[in-house]
Amino acid sequence: MHEQPAATHTFTADPAEGERVYALDRAHVFHSWSAQGPLQPMVIAGGSGSYVWDYTGKRYLDFSTQLVNVNIGHQHPKVVAAIVEQAQTLATIAPQHAVAPRGEAAARIAALAPTGMNKVFFTNGGADGVENAVRMARIHTGRSKILSFYRSYHGNTGAAINATGDPRRWPNEYAHGHVHFFGPYLYRSHFNATTEAEETERALAHLRDVITFEGPQTIAAILLESVVGTAGVLIPPPGYLEGVRALCDEFAIVYIADEVMAGFGRTGRWFAFEHFNISPDLIVFAKGVNSGYVPLGGVIISDAIAATFDDRVFPGGLTYSGHPLACASAAATIDAMRDEQMVENADRIGREVLGPGLRALAERHALIGEVRGLGVFWALDLVKDRATREPLAPYGGSSPAMAQLQAECKSRGYLPFVNFNRLHVVPPCNVSDDEVAEGLAILDEAFSALASHYTG
Repeated sequence: MHEQPAATHTFTADPAEGERVYALDRAHVFHSWSAQGPLQPMVIAGGSGSYVWDYTGKRYLDFSTQLVNVNIGHQHPKVVAAIVEQAQTLATIAPQHAVAPRGEAAARIAALAPTGMNKVFFTNGGADGVENAVRMARIHTGRSKILSFYRSYHGNTGAAINATGDPRRWPNEYAHGHVHFFGPYLYRSHFNATTEAEETERALAHLRDVITFEGPQTIAAILLESVVGTAGVLIPPPGYLEGVRALCDEFAIVYIADEVMAGFGRTGRWFAFEHFNISPDLIVFAKGVNSGYVPLGGVIISDAIAATFDDRVFPGGLTYSGHPLACASAAATIDAMRDEQMVENADRIGREVLGPGLRALAERHALIGEVRGLGVFWALDLVKDRATREPLAPYGGSSPAMAQLQAECKSRGYLPFVNFNRLHVVPPCNVSDDEVAEGLAILDEAFSALASHYTG
């Protein structure tokens, strides 16, 4: 069994401090994706490894990894030490200068990418990584349109939110040139497919039609999450991504792989596209590159696209691009993941422990319509009726059943990640067998408490 670093933090309960922190938050913090009035945020005091705790001392197994980004767990001592050391050496420097942590991080990231991808442009997170990848593709091709899935999430900046397919796009549609299409999702097929082979064939035919009707000469890029994340942990069926790559080659379209959530060990590979026989032209990363310890994202650039800017100014930049603290934490994260074989652990956990455990849950609980996943990246598609596959919550919304599921999990010391009718099970890459067993036992109890919501 993979061993995590020893916990470095202890905590003494302090409810009064918890009340003070809560009051500060409600008085002054404006929260994202929320109506502010009814909010009652959980107050977190600290964390270590796969756990966080509140000011009462209650500990929670973090199987949300926050926003599916704390891939190495909380407070990894090697990464914390690297941040402290860099802060003592040089806390910040402008992006126009060369500095050791920036170069070290870029070299490590490029070394993980396919051959012929040697340059890295750093951003502050995934959304602005997508933003700059789109900018590169448009300038490189001289075209404007960006194609992406309806079931997708790419971030909440101008181009990124318009590339997003889910309902968060609707009140934010200001950028131009974005076209959506349906990707493969056999469990709820848009193509009346009954097999993976049919789903692949029909989804690719659909994409070819979209390209034809939009005009290939107008399309700069196809932007895809290699494994769709927030929209359902949708793993492409065999041949699909290879077919997308072939269409991009046929029509001289840039292939942008969004690896923000799926990258850096999440699927049991450094990048999720490694499960398939493809190489993208641009790779967007963030989240797991340093487990979110300091904000960081970026774009790994193919040599052909990088050459476009050898003698042409790239019209993009950020004050904190390649921030030294962020880059030091990225280099330390990659080193720790290698040294401690976290990617291999994620792969083994998915195949031998978490995947089989979730499928066993589905055998016991009819609410679980489908189990999907790789590595430590899983989703349970929850239904009221297995025969009709009616979702337990509507598209774009929640339901009393999903609210109860969250409450049942939290009351038992488990932090869940839910979206619409899905429960995502996304522990750290260095999660242990025992922690997975603990999480599965809590989920078993939570789903037992929800049994009355099944109507089939």
